Amino acid sequence: MENDDRYHYHVIRRALDQIEAAGEAPLALDDLARRIGMSPAHFQRVFSAWVGVSPKRYQQYLMLGQARALLRDRFTTLEVADAVGLSGGGRLHDLFLRWEAMSPGDFAKGGAGLTIRWGVFDSPFGPAVAMGTSRGLCGMGFASETGTQPTLADLQARWPSADYVEDATAIRPWVEAAFAQKGDTQLHLIGAPFQLKVWEALLQIPTGHVTTYSEIAGAIGHPRAVRAVGTAVGRNPVSWLIPCHRALRKSGGLGGYHWGLPVKRAMLAWESARAEA
Repeated sequence: MENDDRYHYHVIRRALDQIEAAGEAPLALDDLARRIGMSPAHFQRVFSAWVGVSPKRYQQYLMLGQARALLRDRFTTLEVADAVGLSGGGRLHDLFLRWEAMSPGDFAKGGAGLTIRWGVFDSPFGPAVAMGTSRGLCGMGFASETGTQPTLADLQARWPSADYVEDATAIRPWVEAAFAQKGDTQLHLIGAPFQLKVWEALLQIPTGHVTTYSEIAGAIGHPRAVRAVGTAVGRNPVSWLIPCHRALRKSGGLGGYHWGLPVKRAMLAWESARAEA
């Protein structure tokens, strides 16, 4: 991120914390700006530039009825006749993702022989731990709810036999492209075949839209495997880029989120606000 982006990120991060803490009681612009330590006019400009809508409108997206409203207005039916090849590409936001998957045999080795570089980065949703091989990003988790060290340990435990090197510089271009939503990045997905099918289906959900676990199950040819789909969604190693936050319960509930429901709620609100803007 550039210096201005870092400044805006920290302002918005504090604002999101205040909004989240207020729960169902929306904060007036003057009150929110005072808590952040800025004038209302300046705060509104910074917030609107970062999120895409006013603080008032953004708070409306964070209400508990958000998931039901999204299912009503922006539900996506996943009708996939032919699955995209795992070595193919998919478009997410304005970002072109080139992605490939490890073979089942390599997956079974638990990352043996791989060098995975990692770092901690700023994001619109709190600190993000990102990891990558020489082929692309293989892990991304969010630490605002769980803490940086537990997030790092969680991601590393998925590939216990890999060699880990702290080297944010090596993967920074991919990470910055991901959060800037422009440029090229690469994903190196490490998962079992069933998980890969679920993650592939998630990539079909447009920005600002949602679908359900049962829709995903049908799209991958296993309509009765809703619970297994939910587990695979939760094991998505590259959160945000593979948008597991866009999967909701059929009842209209948010469902779970591996990195904490406040993060999922903020992601959905951020995307919905920008899609409408």
